[in-house]
Amino acid sequence: MIRNVKLKDAARILEIYAPYILHTPITFEIELPSLEEFKQRIKTIASQYPYLVYEKENQILGYAYAHRSMERKAYDYNAEISIYVDAAHCHEHIGTELMNELLSQLKSMNIINVYSLITIPNDASERLHEKFGFKQIGILKNSGYKLKTWHDVGWYEKCLNDHVLDPAPIHFKKVYLED
Repeated sequence: MIRNVKLKDAARILEIYAPYILHTPITFEIELPSLEEFKQRIKTIASQYPYLVYEKENQILGYAYAHRSMERKAYDYNAEISIYVDAAHCHEHIGTELMNELLSQLKSMNIINVYSLITIPNDASERLHEKFGFKQIGILKNSGYKLKTWHDVGWYEKCLNDHVLDPAPIHFKKVYLED
């Protein structure tokens, strides 16, 4: 089941995210954030954008969210996305289900362009994005230094809504983060 995040999910989400921080270049975050810092990130993101969890048998197995991709006002119709799945459940199509719901919600918000930055190579993430029609629009060469190695990042893009001259306003989401 996919549902909106709740603050009480923060510890489990951080548990899923921690191995990506500590042992992989998939995220360029290097230090594990505190639980309080992570809760604040969830609050900030969920105040405007979708933040979803995938839950099975009362256990969160993955999560996905969108956030503002660039700060200037002209970029309002863009969003950047991230999806993380518990490493023990990576081949159960959880990422596919999360991506489908996340893109659906962003489309209904009137977001036009969606971006994803993927440390490459990352075959699973690249395949997932390509499956949903994302196209690689560039590579940031040697843009991140982590685990004693320089890493490239692929910039992926997907258009969700038409580029009209007078786009409908963005319907930002406010998620109730009950504990």
